[in-house]
Amino acid sequence: MRILQLGRFWKIIGGVQMHAQALCQTLTAQGVEVCDLVAAPTLQSTDQTVDGYRMVEAASLGVYFSTAISPAMVLQARLLHQEKPFDLIHLHFPDPMSHLVSMCMPAHIPRVITWHSDIVKQKNLLKPYRPFQRREIMRAKALIAPTAAHYTSSTQIPADYPAERCHIIPFGMNYDGLRLTPGIAERAAQIRSQARGQLLVFTLGRHVSYKGFHVLIEAMQHTDAYLILGGDGPLTPELRQQVHTLGLTDKVKFTGRISDEDLPAYYHACDVFCLPSVTTAEAFGLVQLEAMACGKPVICTQLNNGVNAVNPHGVTGLTVPTHDAPALAQAMNTLSNAALRTQLGQQAQAHALGNYSLQAMGEQHIQLYQALLNQR
Repeated sequence: MRILQLGRFWKIIGGVQMHAQALCQTLTAQGVEVCDLVAAPTLQSTDQTVDGYRMVEAASLGVYFSTAISPAMVLQARLLHQEKPFDLIHLHFPDPMSHLVSMCMPAHIPRVITWHSDIVKQKNLLKPYRPFQRREIMRAKALIAPTAAHYTSSTQIPADYPAERCHIIPFGMNYDGLRLTPGIAERAAQIRSQARGQLLVFTLGRHVSYKGFHVLIEAMQHTDAYLILGGDGPLTPELRQQVHTLGLTDKVKFTGRISDEDLPAYYHACDVFCLPSVTTAEAFGLVQLEAMACGKPVICTQLNNGVNAVNPHGVTGLTVPTHDAPALAQAMNTLSNAALRTQLGQQAQAHALGNYSLQAMGEQHIQLYQALLNQR
């Protein structure tokens, strides 16, 4: 079985990319031949082996409106198919560039689409794109979503798409790197000392509007907690200015981008993880699972989608309304109760490890792929 994955990017980190890479890794480990074709952020192409699968970056003219402009991806996909034919093409939506690649590949190859989220931010660009989006979805032999809420909350999955082609396969993660080793514990203690005994809240993500970090910073005025804000992005200067204006420089720390090696220590150091997103552009939140795997309760917002399926209120953490800084502060204050944090954290860890494993995700995808190929 030879699969072409269209995983958006490799060096640009994001939820879609993290899932696509994890999927490639587990499929390869279970005997599937995988090629992950992505757009490079620059004109530099690469072709290498990563975790046993082939990772091909096609040169691009840059990334605009969250989409790579990479005509080279089309040519590269056809060359890879000529080199050795693909049995199936797996797309990850939203991603118009991989959609274009799929349109230029032979029609007889079955398509599978993983639905990560609706297109939320680029609404004006969605209007002319919508007919093409619908056409690609309708010809897909299967649609995959990690939760039922992805289907019920979507306004862009065609209502007449056959229900029997809709599948739910929870996103899985490799949690091995998150285990608490002596080295991680030592680093976590260093990070924890910054909070000076206060409730330590950790949040992480690209600094863009839908992540809601500005609401979380506002909430810090109404709590004694200490916030570590990881990541960077176009809104970083604005967020730093907000912290300064509100007089919160002693309560909010910016880390910049955190390396993969250092990230587990931040999860283990914190008392609570927060995902304060304000729009449905946040459709799942893999960072929630990472925090849960480390035994941490999560505070998220009510988006009525996969985010809330991953973090059920009162079971693995707390849920508050979007854009509601006082409610966020109240949730943090509630979780200053150590016994409650411990209970929710233990339940969160069991929830993540039991329901979102990498092995199960790979097995379910292989079963679906095989069923589609048998049909063909």
